[in-house]
Amino acid sequence: MTRTALVTGAAGGIGRAVAARFLADGSRVAGLDLTDPGLPGATYHRADVTRADEVALAIREAVAEHGPVDVLVVTAGVTAGAPLHRTAEEDWDAVLRTNLTSAFLCIREVLPAMMAAGAGAVVTIGSVLHRTTAPGLPAYAAAKGALAALGRQLAVDYGRHGISFVTVAPGWVRTPATESRLDGGADLGRLRESNPSGLLVTPDQVAAAVAFAASPDAVLLNGAELVLDAGASAVSAASLLRDGHRRRMGLPGLGDG
Repeated sequence: MTRTALVTGAAGGIGRAVAARFLADGSRVAGLDLTDPGLPGATYHRADVTRADEVALAIREAVAEHGPVDVLVVTAGVTAGAPLHRTAEEDWDAVLRTNLTSAFLCIREVLPAMMAAGAGAVVTIGSVLHRTTAPGLPAYAAAKGALAALGRQLAVDYGRHGISFVTVAPGWVRTPATESRLDGGADLGRLRESNPSGLLVTPDQVAAAVAFAASPDAVLLNGAELVLDAGASAVSAASLLRDGHRRRMGLPGLGDG
């Protein structure tokens, strides 16, 4: 049976890869964003996903074109880097509204039809950064942690209706937004060294995980957080900051070229 997938943040690096993956798998795809992702085969519905009225209108348009939403994937997200005492209230609100409130608004909009159908899948894009945090991301860590908690709660409340909720939590993903924050190859190298596999997650890998999480084969993942970081969160970060330990493990020292 052909499913309808609705992807928020569809113009972003992860969102576009997710939308493309569902198209390749034969789904009907509707993308919500402020920018047209320009993805052949998908329909675009402009919406500020932090506004309830725009979300409701865009989803009504998508349903009118494709039929009821079978899969909702929430990828819309932003960050603002600053320690808490230097975080402006408007930056805190923007991160929480885009990463967390948008999920609430979109999920609330699709739930009644999923409940009536007795089936559905909701996948949210979280982050390992609420478990193993980076400096200066209090709003982002709070929003992503809350997103995982929301998924667990909704799994309890709506699992009996045949609806699954999974949070896919990647580590550093090689998107244009991520690479714009890196200081060239040196930063990229340090990120690679920070996990046992020497890998960074790609948007296509995230999309593959999302596709599985939304599939009937993943029903037992309901309420789970699926971590995609190539083992980075299994490593003690402090050990990576000591040159002696790094050299004993065959890694270059931090001051080495």
